Amino acid sequence: MRIRVPSYFVACIAACLGACSAHSERPVTSRAVIASVDLPPMRTFARHGVAPPSRSNTEMAQDFLDLAFRLESGRDLPVLTRFEGPVRVRMAGPVPASAPADLGKLLSRLRNEAGIDIRQTGGSEAEIAIEFLPRRTMQRLVPRAACFVAPRVGSWDEYRSAGRNRLDWTTLSARSRSAIFIPNDTAPQEIRDCLHEELAQALGPLNDLYRLPDSVFNDDNIHTILTGFDMLMLRAYYAPELANGMRRAEVAARLPRVLARLNPAGERSGIAPLDPTPPAFGKAIETALGPGTFPARRRKAARDALDIALSRSWRDARTGFAWLALGRLTLGHDAAAARLAFTQASTLYHSQPGLALQAAHADMQLAVFALANGAPEQAIALVDQSTGVVAAAENAALLANLLMVKAEALDLMGRKAEAQAARLDSLGWARYGFASDAEVEARLLNVAALSPAQRARRP
Repeated sequence: MRIRVPSYFVACIAACLGACSAHSERPVTSRAVIASVDLPPMRTFARHGVAPPSRSNTEMAQDFLDLAFRLESGRDLPVLTRFEGPVRVRMAGPVPASAPADLGKLLSRLRNEAGIDIRQTGGSEAEIAIEFLPRRTMQRLVPRAACFVAPRVGSWDEYRSAGRNRLDWTTLSARSRSAIFIPNDTAPQEIRDCLHEELAQALGPLNDLYRLPDSVFNDDNIHTILTGFDMLMLRAYYAPELANGMRRAEVAARLPRVLARLNPAGERSGIAPLDPTPPAFGKAIETALGPGTFPARRRKAARDALDIALSRSWRDARTGFAWLALGRLTLGHDAAAARLAFTQASTLYHSQPGLALQAAHADMQLAVFALANGAPEQAIALVDQSTGVVAAAENAALLANLLMVKAEALDLMGRKAEAQAARLDSLGWARYGFASDAEVEARLLNVAALSPAQRARRP
């Protein structure tokens, strides 16, 4: 299930309007920024090469077992389950315009990289149904979910009428039908991200692990499309050496040979797997970033998550994510503390291999501070070191935000033509990353309002 995690950037912009400025007055925005820019066509990503998994097979064998034999709730799964034979996928409901192309790209990747016989069908019969429906309708029943997958059903009506036992993954001995539910009234990127995560879970692992730095099977939502690690996990899931009904010990006995065959580059010594993440950490993060909680309680929960990470001396993505969460939640309350939290996250991420995308999330926050504090060169440097990895990860929303900050920084330096080019580039990505043109325009105006040049204007 993809969890609703508020955008760090949205929070930063909203809070920076009041907290990042040295002035006490709310900054004045100008619609001239929008008036001079026609929204360009939506930009989408061409096919990018996917980096192979970088960890040893020994480490990833433990990851596979923890992903395959446990649910996100913490309940154990007694046996391995998967589809047997070809898998057909159909879409139903008011299908968003961007969804068919994104689904087609994903299915192609699953065939080519995971070796799964999976194709879309236009008929009514399919092993996996993807139904689109209004967000409000879906979240009446599952309020925390951005999207989710359920077993043994093929439609929303079936899901609503199904009893708890029918929807219980722990009672499966094999998979024959599943349904994925995605809001049709959200950003194209969010729809694509849901397709990746939920289709992967419909096919394979059902768990998420905070310790994984290179996977969508992680509730931090840093990775938004299936990674090389994820594809290896799915390829192993459907390896002929494994079968429905195998227990954990049986899979563990066969898995080293499976991974050696599928990933010979991983046959090397590796570090010991990271410490298991205690449930208290996940609960604290869920409280900090989930809906329906008072700000003070959220901040306390973020501090609790950070305390757990620091008490265990974690020097990995989990500690960085706790710093990010604390920065996001502290920003409107204490800008100096928020900036320190983002700096701590950035420093940690840059000190560890394989965390460049995580570092880009932290550095984007620092770029916003630099822009607001009149340091455009610093803002541009932070943006420029992040855009390549963000584009490779196909995160259009984050890429658009970075380029909006760069455009304002270039404007502040008097480089008007370069600023306009960066702004136009940002808008093309924004139309894919955000839910509506109105949101795109509002985001651009909010970034513009952070610039000291805009704040100098008084009503």
